[in-house]
Amino acid sequence: MKLNTKNKSLIVEIISLLYILLFIYAAISKILDFENFQVQLGQSPILSAFASWISWLVPIIEIIISLLLCIPKFRNFGLFGAFSLMIMFTAYIFIVLHFSSFVPCSCGGILEKMSWNIHLFFNVLFVFLAAAALVFQYKNNRETFENDRMILIKRISISIVFSSMTVIILFLYSENIIHNENPFIRRYPQHPIMMTHSKDIKFNSYYFAGSINGRIYLGNYTDPLHLLSMDNNLQNQTIIKISFDPKKIPFKLVTIRIRGHFFYLMDGTVPVIYRGSILDWKVREKLNGSPYFNLAVPIDSTHIVFRSHDGKNSSHIIGLFSPNGTPKIVYNKEYLQKQIDGVFDTDGMLLYDEKSNKIVYLYYYRNEFVISNKSVNLVRTQHTIDTNSRAKIKIAYLRNGDRTMSEPPLMINPHSTVYDNLLFIHSKVKGKYEVDKLWEQASIIDVYDIEKASYLMSFAIYGIKGKKINSFYVTETNLYALIGDQLVVHEFRSVLGKEFNHTQNSDLK
Repeated sequence: MKLNTKNKSLIVEIISLLYILLFIYAAISKILDFENFQVQLGQSPILSAFASWISWLVPIIEIIISLLLCIPKFRNFGLFGAFSLMIMFTAYIFIVLHFSSFVPCSCGGILEKMSWNIHLFFNVLFVFLAAAALVFQYKNNRETFENDRMILIKRISISIVFSSMTVIILFLYSENIIHNENPFIRRYPQHPIMMTHSKDIKFNSYYFAGSINGRIYLGNYTDPLHLLSMDNNLQNQTIIKISFDPKKIPFKLVTIRIRGHFFYLMDGTVPVIYRGSILDWKVREKLNGSPYFNLAVPIDSTHIVFRSHDGKNSSHIIGLFSPNGTPKIVYNKEYLQKQIDGVFDTDGMLLYDEKSNKIVYLYYYRNEFVISNKSVNLVRTQHTIDTNSRAKIKIAYLRNGDRTMSEPPLMINPHSTVYDNLLFIHSKVKGKYEVDKLWEQASIIDVYDIEKASYLMSFAIYGIKGKKINSFYVTETNLYALIGDQLVVHEFRSVLGKEFNHTQNSDLK
């Protein structure tokens, strides 16, 4: 059945009115809840890097198109604008569903309760409505429509290609910026981890000593010769007593570290390092020639990476201790970069991953970490996504020559751990487009791929009874967190688990 001119005009009016209602409602919703809309764009896997200006541009364009649709003289422009914008929205959802690293939460406003697939159907429907309105509008305004058919088809085709390519380019460019040149915008994919078990361990003096064969081991600062061990589900708990006679050694801060089938009992103030087997938990030997150290991490049965003070100005320095080597101690003076005093400004965490043979040193007070191979030869320096490139600390020098902090410092990275190619960092600095409520309730963990030198994603670990994480530890399948006197285990979901390389002893060159 052929429609007459009056019916065609009525259909164009109805479609224009539908678009006006849709765009005006959407624009007003965005403006009234602008902060939330900007946060949603900041979490978009396509538009994160451009959220600051797109959050303003989109509602402005929607209002302009609505005004054009209201005026008959400019309705053609309005319909082409509506068609192009809806193509962009459709391309956006298609990329999110099929090419994005994760699917974010749904949009707000009129589509809030819809799934992404229904969003896609809704947008495609409106694309066809706009196309139909353009055809009817052209037929009504052209006596020789047959001659102008190809002009309309070309314009619609150009609009489809231009709109789709715009979204694709934004996606590719934004992904590169977020992962490699991040302007402090975090990505929070849905459910990268899931809490599965928790256990009351009675005290908050525990720390992670290591894991092997599906069991996690906790040391205790107040009872250094005892370890608490349990399986991945926090069951089959055992208390281990290390067999050792200290013989009046002046220990001050004893820590236990497990590497492979050995455990290491260490105190850098003595200094001394003992080693034993986890098969019987007996100290078997002393690693002679140990240097003084304030941090130490076993690499293998014959190498310990450590941090100490050099003899000139007491600045921190990284070294490698090999009790059977010649020489026994090798220092790398270029490892840590001084900014202020060489002590507080270079303070941080020393980590080692036996899966990939990487040493990582993360600074507490700046957005930087250092990666080296197990011979402490530097591979590269990498930055976290926050913008604090210089330590915000103030040093006071006492009469006896000691130094101290003259005011509380800005702590950037209080906790971290590494497993395989992924570095997990607990950050204390809020990024762009993040809500205060999340930071009040949770600790934020940023994840970096140190093989690709890129930022991946972030997720929250919620506190328990008002307390947040003291430390955390990662294995192949789980993240363990100490929160007050609670030990909590989270299971990695596919969005995060697939990021592991699962390499085996792949030395960095």
